[in-house]
Amino acid sequence: MKRILSKILAFSLCLMMAVPCMNVRADSTQEKYLALGANLSSSERKKVLDLLGVDDVSEYQVIKVTNQEEHEYLDEYLSKSVIGSRALSSVTVEQTGDGSGVNVSTENITYCTSGMYRNALVTAGIKNADVKVAGPFKISGTAALVGVMKAYEEMTGKEIPEESKDAATDELITTGEVAENIGSEDAEKLIADVKQKVAEENLTSPEEIKQAIEDSAKDLEIHLSDEDRQKIQSLMDKISDLDLNVDQLKEQAKAIYDKLGGADGILDKISQWFQGIIDWFSNLF
Repeated sequence: MKRILSKILAFSLCLMMAVPCMNVRADSTQEKYLALGANLSSSERKKVLDLLGVDDVSEYQVIKVTNQEEHEYLDEYLSKSVIGSRALSSVTVEQTGDGSGVNVSTENITYCTSGMYRNALVTAGIKNADVKVAGPFKISGTAALVGVMKAYEEMTGKEIPEESKDAATDELITTGEVAENIGSEDAEKLIADVKQKVAEENLTSPEEIKQAIEDSAKDLEIHLSDEDRQKIQSLMDKISDLDLNVDQLKEQAKAIYDKLGGADGILDKISQWFQGIIDWFSNLF
């Protein structure tokens, strides 16, 4: 009885002193970030908040992304006219549990697919996060990557190395350029597969990386032009210098492959076909 009373007393004291007695975060809003384009008008801001599913802004830690920040990361890869003079791309980033991976959804984004974002974010070292990207109207979405990385740094308190940011930006643009020739799905699959090989096998020499690209393209039955092959080679030269999480890359590649109907999906279809034949014969007898 005394032991029970002492526990009740201790718990009451914790409540009075506002001391967290359980492993539960009292303020979950710290885990949700909203990065808004700094040049959104009031009507555009309302539009992106609706698309992002943000009903109460006070539930989020809000940061702004400027056009200057967008140019800092993108000028090397895109012309200034493409990037524009207004920061409009907006994102929400919510940290999730271990092993949940990086999940991305988009609204009003025409150039970057959810898979392209996910590929690039994993390269940047981002993990266990739900990300939503939106524009007030149809926009390319290339600058949204800046907002995600900035929000993630604020949320975790960990700075993403500049070389990782650069590689992630390069990957997003390169995947988009390659996708113009082979399609978004094949581009996502190919980049993820080559990246996994480079990290898992610790490939560093140009010859090794070139062979990895050839092997992945052959395995996935994708024909690459010499120009696209060189773009991927340059990207992977950068990625080979990063300390990437191989297990995370495997999960990423598997998620993309499964989504696009990978080996498991094919086996399932074959199994269903055989089951259909068995059922048909069973009905005959």
